[in-house]
Amino acid sequence: QVQLVESGGGLVQAGGSLKLSCAASGRTFNNYAMGWFRQAPGKEREFVAALSWSGTRTFYADSVKGRFTISRDNAKNTVYLQMNSLKPEDTAVYYCAAGRGPYYTAGSTDRGYDYWGQGTQVTVSS
Repeated sequence: QVQLVESGGGLVQAGGSLKLSCAASGRTFNNYAMGWFRQAPGKEREFVAALSWSGTRTFYADSVKGRFTISRDNAKNTVYLQMNSLKPEDTAVYYCAAGRGPYYTAGSTDRGYDYWGQGTQVTVSS
């Protein structure tokens, strides 16, 4: 059974940092595009960051560019999201996602992703 499990969320003050982890099990995602999305209360889920299946390209939403960094450790089958200079508007449930198949360009919409974690809450206080 394929599972993506996020961790690392929590409560942090504005300007602080958090590092989210997404551990995959049941399948190796080394050749899968991986993404992070978030959903704030009363809002639709939105794209945050993505890493191409090759691991050579990264993509970010304009709202997090320069503050967030997506990376992966293939040996651990884990994807990370380093979040710096956090703002109250970053408060949301953050979801990890894996693309629809190996070598698939998943893009920045959730239609490109077939596997999802359960989410981890990030709360940034002002």
